[in-house]
Amino acid sequence: MPTHTMRAIRLHEHGGPEVLRYDEVPIPEPAVGEVLVRVHAVGINPPDWYLRDGLSNIPPEMRPKFDLPVIPGTDVSGVVEAVAADVQGLSVGDEVFGLLRFPGFDGRAYAEYVAAPASDLARKPAGIDHVHAAGAPMSLLTAWQFLIEVGHEHPSPFQTARHRPMALGNGTTVLVNGAAGGVGHFALQLAKWKSARVIAVASGKHESFLRELGADEFIDYTKKRPEELVHDVDLVLDAVGGRDSSRFLRTLKRGGALFPVFFGEYDEEETAKLGVTVSGTQVRSHGAQLAEVGRLLDTGTVRVAIDSTFPLADAQAAHERAARGHIQGKIVLTVAQRR
Repeated sequence: MPTHTMRAIRLHEHGGPEVLRYDEVPIPEPAVGEVLVRVHAVGINPPDWYLRDGLSNIPPEMRPKFDLPVIPGTDVSGVVEAVAADVQGLSVGDEVFGLLRFPGFDGRAYAEYVAAPASDLARKPAGIDHVHAAGAPMSLLTAWQFLIEVGHEHPSPFQTARHRPMALGNGTTVLVNGAAGGVGHFALQLAKWKSARVIAVASGKHESFLRELGADEFIDYTKKRPEELVHDVDLVLDAVGGRDSSRFLRTLKRGGALFPVFFGEYDEEETAKLGVTVSGTQVRSHGAQLAEVGRLLDTGTVRVAIDSTFPLADAQAAHERAARGHIQGKIVLTVAQRR
């Protein structure tokens, strides 16, 4: 290895994008079950700015513990540089991508190197570059675990019942709210892959992008209220969630379901009266599922849309871009390769 130090983005305090500092730190050593990855690209996700803000949006009793300074980030694509003695199936030089140690806030991905659990990684699809691969893990696994297969037995912190995806197929209608964002644009594509009819809700400037991805119908929420236009859908995947999410309950047919990616407030009496279900899960790292979705990425069945890229040193500008909203796909940090 060229040197024993690397550059990484760290938080020494909580606050706005300006608290992201570009530091020199030691290169991590892979522990048991881990590999060292030379990072080529890092995907940006909402938990990165939740961590930066001090997790103020999470109830205190549910906040994971972490110490400052901390390197944020969970989504990487890169090349295996070193392998712990006990790791099978990955070798130095392999191109890999993954969602690291989630749910948790110790992914430490905003760096030139990261020690990653081998079980969180999959081989990078040969058909896409590192930037596109880094844009996939958290958002695509979220869409997959909500819509296709949970893939684990861990309970959701938001509900007691186990989340069960709905069987999608010809004759099912899915409404995706926030369809142009990271999770939304993947959910749309996975529903189309399963032959469902998809109604995409986003702002008007994303219409042609979403129709290209296969949306059958498009609603510009800045001009029309989807809950007044749409009825009898089987499933709403709400990638926006939050306080206004319950307005989508009335778009569902009896027996339908609302899957909020960010949990909101729902009235149990209302859902019972409408005969609908509200269900969600929390995305978890899962290398084997990434290998499965990697095949869809490789063939172009699912594509990763990139909103913008920024060099690692400009993580602050990337977070400012995220804060402005109206993102189309994913924001990615690129890591220059030092020899």
